[in-house]
Amino acid sequence: MERYVRMVRQLIQSFRQFTIKQIPRSENKRADALSKLASTCFNHLSKKVLVEVLSERSINERQINTLTTTRLTWMTPFMEYLQRGVLPDDHNEARKIGIKAPSYALINRELYQKGFTALWLKCVDQARGIEAL
Repeated sequence: MERYVRMVRQLIQSFRQFTIKQIPRSENKRADALSKLASTCFNHLSKKVLVEVLSERSINERQINTLTTTRLTWMTPFMEYLQRGVLPDDHNEARKIGIKAPSYALINRELYQKGFTALWLKCVDQARGIEAL
């Protein structure tokens, strides 16, 4: 979305004047129909809404992936224990890890926890959890 915001800001400079007006969905059938485009079925849309499938990106910028240094997370003690058998120095923390560790597994260097329904759930740090929400 940041790229689109930058593009809009550049386009705004080419206008002498512009206004933005929010129209409630109840008053705008097109906006309501477009909000339903997230589904894969277009049968529910009226014939007034045209759907265009783009074959290429509208913004031609190279995607850059940044590398971050590994930091300690809540998963670190479990991964250390499962990989190397190393427990934390704190006796209480070590006991908690030892008790909970059997419900965790390392698969391709990623931590998974056995779920309530016996499915393996991928563990994520706080940043990725917020991103997923």
